Amino acid sequence: MTSAQLLTDAFERIRGVVHGAVKGLSAEDLAYRVDGTSNSIAWLVWHLTRIQDDHIADAAGLDQVWIAGGWAERFALPLDPHDTGYGHDDEQVASVRVESADLLTGYHDAVFEQTVRYVGGLTEEDLPRVVDRRWDPPVTLAVRLVSVVSDDLQHAGQASFVRGLL
Repeated sequence: MTSAQLLTDAFERIRGVVHGAVKGLSAEDLAYRVDGTSNSIAWLVWHLTRIQDDHIADAAGLDQVWIAGGWAERFALPLDPHDTGYGHDDEQVASVRVESADLLTGYHDAVFEQTVRYVGGLTEEDLPRVVDRRWDPPVTLAVRLVSVVSDDLQHAGQASFVRGLL
């Protein structure tokens, strides 16, 4: 198995967990916050997808699906279009409300498609490329992709947990 195949498999698994976490839920269910201040399923799935979108687009030199694909307008959130949810406070988390699970999965699927097109074409020689020099040591493409997979799986698992509580 190549690194490209491994990465594609990882993002396919994330997609499966995301779909399972939101399937058939109402807007009210998606907005449910366990203790009134924790992250909702809607916020978790939106955030993990925004991070994937932001980081993959940056690494690949592509436009973010959120902006170029018109998803920011469809969601109509009271947030800056470049906001990914990183560091959100209680009020910002509460502001991420969606009309349906289909909106979340539609955006996630669009990002997934861009992601697998990109990672599916990667070679072993691509992975050591530095994509972010703001860190010490600088972040390579391999480290960035593993970070996205890790973050996405954690948040998708959290969304599944909240679904289980419903």
